[in-house]
Amino acid sequence: MLRYFAPLRLCVKKLLCIGILLSLTSCVYWQSTCKRLLHKAEKSEPYDAIIIPGVPFDSLEGNWSPIMKIRIYWSFFLYKKGIAKNIIYSGSAVYTPYVESKIMGLYARKLGIPQEHIFIESKAEHSTENIYYSYYLGKRAGFKRMAIASDPFQSRLLKSFAKKKKLDLGILPMVFDSVETFDLNEPIIIDPSTAYQANFKSIEKRESFWKRLNGTLGKNLKPDSTDFTKNRK
Repeated sequence: MLRYFAPLRLCVKKLLCIGILLSLTSCVYWQSTCKRLLHKAEKSEPYDAIIIPGVPFDSLEGNWSPIMKIRIYWSFFLYKKGIAKNIIYSGSAVYTPYVESKIMGLYARKLGIPQEHIFIESKAEHSTENIYYSYYLGKRAGFKRMAIASDPFQSRLLKSFAKKKKLDLGILPMVFDSVETFDLNEPIIIDPSTAYQANFKSIEKRESFWKRLNGTLGKNLKPDSTDFTKNRK
């Protein structure tokens, strides 16, 4: 009898695969959309600031990860093109003893972004917090037009979160062709010691899985905190 149900099981598996694929593609900006948004931004008034979510610094290898690299180069591209006047790098010391936003700021300086146009948000431990805290940091700095600038997948998810929280943020998902105009193999050396956090304890040891999940969903935000002050590297 089981052999009669085999085609049905195969059909169900195919439907599940299709469902998963559709759910994933619905959460990403296609490159055609990314290019359209970039073209629109080029013709519009520059953003006062763009927000770049943090990525853990590889303290064992002592260099930036590929994801951190392309996010920083994307911010450099947008600054160089005059699309963004300032960059807000966001991220605390979450999984390694190095404050992610400070590390990103150090690399950005090396690429040529002036220090006065680099802003550091060092409180966020989740991508939703990157956006939330950076938005209010920007507001305190007097920025009116701000945008999320990250990879296409994360940008889509964070745009939905920003809309839910009624944060007036544009969106500039990464255009890979633009990032690839740079020499990504060029060695960039920084001194990470200024971003090192003493007495560090990983979030995995500080918080339970469920609390971290709530943080990812934006449920651990602290809107009454006064720690939105502008900080420079």
